[in-house]
Amino acid sequence: MTQSAVAHAVSDFANEVNQRLGRLATLAADGGLDAPIGLMTTAIEAGAVIQAFGTGHSEAFAMEIAGRAGGLIPTNKIALRDLVLHGGLPVEALGGGGGSSLERNPEIVAELWEISPIHPGDVFVIASNSGVNGSVVGIALLAKEKGHNVIAVTSLQHTAQVQPKHPSGLRLSEIADVVIDNLAPYGDATLALPGGVAVGSISSITSAFIAQLLTIGVVERMNGDGQVPPVYLSANVPGGDEHNHALEKKYQGRIRRGT
Repeated sequence: MTQSAVAHAVSDFANEVNQRLGRLATLAADGGLDAPIGLMTTAIEAGAVIQAFGTGHSEAFAMEIAGRAGGLIPTNKIALRDLVLHGGLPVEALGGGGGSSLERNPEIVAELWEISPIHPGDVFVIASNSGVNGSVVGIALLAKEKGHNVIAVTSLQHTAQVQPKHPSGLRLSEIADVVIDNLAPYGDATLALPGGVAVGSISSITSAFIAQLLTIGVVERMNGDGQVPPVYLSANVPGGDEHNHALEKKYQGRIRRGT
């Protein structure tokens, strides 16, 4: 590929990113995210926690929700590796792909739930581009069965074109109380290059933006309610660790950090 072709592809990808982020920003400004923001705010103001879950690349979304500077403290990330770190599975179960076979296995959901610090009133925010893998659908179904609200972040275009892999025959988007479209195309990649190669995957970018829009929305809503939002400071600024640890103690046993 020549330098001019590279520059053209980079420009095209930037356009793909920018137009999707613009659509999401407009959605949020027009109140399109008020429903999930309301569920999250009500839960936090009642002393509950936001449970974030994603597998594969969608774990990056959960990391944006839980445990980062500028993020909400009453948040917990559930991950497939918890089955090894806190459960009974051997490390080999994660496989070379970090758990690609586990993410399709609905049978691990009961143990994953059992070892996670989940309490009544917690709200689940679950990300999956395809929205059909067994663990993701299984966690969503179990959350609904136990009375939790579920917010889904998924590609509506992609999930509509693939078959569910959970025995229920359901997609994440068909279970959740609120669905947020991450605007990724079928297959995730946005650029078609010569030779049938597709590149420029976008779901991680749009999902991270959605995570930040939700966080900003909750903080603004809490400020409007006269509440002090429990938000992380960067550990790399003076007083950051002390501020964070003091607030984390309020949720001791409810949130995990460092995994």
